Amino acid sequence: MITTTTRQHQLRQHLSGRVTARAAGSVEHQAALAARLTARDKWLLGLLFEHRVLTSAQIQDAAFPSSRSTRQRLRELYLWRAVSRFQPFRPLGSAPMHYVLGPAGAAVLAAEHGLEVKDLGYRHDRAMAIAHNQRLAHTIGVGDFFTSLIARSRRDPGRSGEGVTAWWSESRCARHFGDLVIPDAYGRWHSAAAELEFFLEYDTGSESLTKVARKLLAYARLADSTGIATPVLFWLPTSRREVGARSALARIHADLDQSADVPVATAAGDLLNPDAACPSPADEVWLPLSAKPPKQTSPRYGLGELTAAWPALTPAAAPDVDDGIASTSGQAVAYRLPPPAPRPPDASPSRTRRPGP
Repeated sequence: MITTTTRQHQLRQHLSGRVTARAAGSVEHQAALAARLTARDKWLLGLLFEHRVLTSAQIQDAAFPSSRSTRQRLRELYLWRAVSRFQPFRPLGSAPMHYVLGPAGAAVLAAEHGLEVKDLGYRHDRAMAIAHNQRLAHTIGVGDFFTSLIARSRRDPGRSGEGVTAWWSESRCARHFGDLVIPDAYGRWHSAAAELEFFLEYDTGSESLTKVARKLLAYARLADSTGIATPVLFWLPTSRREVGARSALARIHADLDQSADVPVATAAGDLLNPDAACPSPADEVWLPLSAKPPKQTSPRYGLGELTAAWPALTPAAAPDVDDGIASTSGQAVAYRLPPPAPRPPDASPSRTRRPGP
């Protein structure tokens, strides 16, 4: 059995056959990639462009059937410079490998949309800079939230009718709502009962609870501006912190002019059952700040049940997608690709090609 430590050690070794930085942007290399990149590979490149960084475990949850197939394909994509990678320091044990969009991958994305790489605003050094960003753990936490939801619907045959239908990054949320509020993510969850759209506030415990709660004021301004009541879900690291957060949130929420326009629910990571087949935030871990009528069997709701806690909530409408060249003060900014689908296109292992260039 290969341990995690051994596997990461092997990944850090020199890999023969890796494409050089200069060759990665050549016409010859792009032509070679055309014969080797699957639809799932290209989807993954788009996901990395949208969300900046994903770990090997998150990529497996989102797209692959096993850790072996994940490692093999990511190694090939790394050799081709479609993706780049780094491994953060941990005082104990080994961190998983973290992946970002590579220069050849950026060239593929740009070419698919008839653009130059510069039009995407992509630079390899900026992509790798996330390795030293103080918000790396927060970004990875948001990725864990959504990829565990994706894994639940992929791996549980009984959950085939539910899943994530939208996952917007913080940067995309900033472009849409940044003049009023910047959520950590925007998501949509489809279930047999209903479809829930929501803003995610992912808490790592580093902010004061007062600051966390005051975010509701910005969401109230957004609801007033748009006329749309969108639930705000607060994901806390522990149930103990959730208790304190709920108290702070309740004080702010009670003072809102239109509190019903800002539905709020909280959950904590330590409420997940580690023995479950696919533990995820879709489980019965959500506690609305106010539910009318309250749930009869248990105070906690599953993600697909939350709409029942807010019966006056308007059914979610399809979100607008921003793309094209935007202009601010007469200056063009980078082309905005449409958000990638949360789930990859169907790709069986037999269709995966062997390493090439």
